[in-house]
Amino acid sequence: MNRPIQDFYPDEAAICYGCGRNNPHGLHIKTYWDGQEGVCKFTPSDHHTAFPGFVYGGLLASLIDCHSIGTSIAAFYDRLGISPDSGEEITCVTGNLNVTYLKPTPMGIELVLRARIKDITDKKAVVKCDLWAGDDITVKGEVVAVRVKSRLNVMGHHKG
Repeated sequence: MNRPIQDFYPDEAAICYGCGRNNPHGLHIKTYWDGQEGVCKFTPSDHHTAFPGFVYGGLLASLIDCHSIGTSIAAFYDRLGISPDSGEEITCVTGNLNVTYLKPTPMGIELVLRARIKDITDKKAVVKCDLWAGDDITVKGEVVAVRVKSRLNVMGHHKG
């Protein structure tokens, strides 16, 4: 996919702090799907510091969470054999997020996240995600992405 899956989220719902393109203060996470793997690149800013020289762990968890959800949405489109620009909205929310920190993640380097589908059904996907800092995997994550009807109905908001 030449465009990130987040480009296809409906404008009025693309406000997530992690991946919403319409959130001016957000992280603007972008997931590129090749049919087997979701890839995201992100360079932390100085204000993402935990302590001198290392990235804040909460940010790393957010990157894994939103990138894994984007990967699951792209995989659901593939599973259904439809394109993200088809007009059909596929939405997932986080059912479970498990993050394992293997070693401190250094600042000043582009981080690369690689996510794969471990299991997928009609209602949920289990996504495994590795976060790389250079040649090292510093964080591993597993996300259960639950498919919901509409991004705008998730928290009681309605279209219209």
